[in-house]
Amino acid sequence: HAVGLVVVGPEAPLVAGVADVLRKQGIPCFGPDKQGARLEGSKSFSKQFMVRNSIPTAAYISCDQPEQAHEYIDSHSAPIVVKADGLAAGKGVVVAATQQEAHRAVDACFEGSFGTAGKRVVIEECLNGFECSVLAFVCNGKAFCMELAQDHKRALDGDKGANTGGMGAYSPVSHVSANQLNEMHNIMQQAASACAREFENDYRGVLYGGFMLTATGAKMLEFNVRFGDPETQVILPRLENDAVELFLAVAQGRSDDIHLRWSDNCCVGVVLASGGYPAAYKKGFTITGIDEVERDSSVQVFHAGTTCDGLGSLVTTGGRVLCVSACGVSFEAARQKAYDACNCIHFKDMFYRHDIGYQEMQHPRA
Repeated sequence: HAVGLVVVGPEAPLVAGVADVLRKQGIPCFGPDKQGARLEGSKSFSKQFMVRNSIPTAAYISCDQPEQAHEYIDSHSAPIVVKADGLAAGKGVVVAATQQEAHRAVDACFEGSFGTAGKRVVIEECLNGFECSVLAFVCNGKAFCMELAQDHKRALDGDKGANTGGMGAYSPVSHVSANQLNEMHNIMQQAASACAREFENDYRGVLYGGFMLTATGAKMLEFNVRFGDPETQVILPRLENDAVELFLAVAQGRSDDIHLRWSDNCCVGVVLASGGYPAAYKKGFTITGIDEVERDSSVQVFHAGTTCDGLGSLVTTGGRVLCVSACGVSFEAARQKAYDACNCIHFKDMFYRHDIGYQEMQHPRA
């Protein structure tokens, strides 16, 4: 069969080089090649890329020996951030409140808690401020930035608990000022231009910038080389372009054909997770209520950790099971719809955060 376009979703195949293989076969691929994918596949590579290209980021050290990491922690005050270098499904980052917690995080990495991803660690200063995400379609060294979103990384209400892959998001983010938005967009263009200079092949796909808006300006926390989860579930419902045509234009490097159009609606997404996540959790619990929720066309239920059992019932099979996204004419309307929908869906040990979008309610709009 003739394949006209491949859109690569997860980061692991990109890091493994699936885009390289597809392009060698003449198949248009939405997603960077193996070299570009290192921006997410190795945090130390990503930090070096930022420093080389004057992209503002936190001070850091990269260590492949535990002794070096422990010495660095002893010489720096907490809080301090410890990151496994490789891919860890969004769970390889510890924001340590004490030096002791940072030491334990380093030990966990080098003792194999994240497999080969923890053979090297990146230790960073802890930045303070407001966190938000900018995703951009990138090709020909140009960044076409999408609407802002904000993720909620911690497992529990009030930003408590362990870091996760993301427990919910909302878009747009109205209390970011025009100057802050312009600063982040300029940094994303700076990164896209650097990709064109440094990488052998054109970076074609999504570049995700995780920003911290600090008192001294926007700083880059991390790059991802694919759509963020759950940010995508609140950004793409607001996109008015034909997504397939847009992805194909990026994959073919037709930057002149990219003109993004956005709905004025707001979108809020809430992740429904298995009890125990991001640590150990049980699987195989029957999920009910989705059909009722999806009768409302403004509500979408995105599946992540689900499968069908032998009897044809939908059951849980992952930590983050579903993401319930709802659009509305206002943030408040979208949020109410999302939580009303969450209350209709059930599976054993299900939990979710009840405060998604709390920053939008607390901060004055810019």
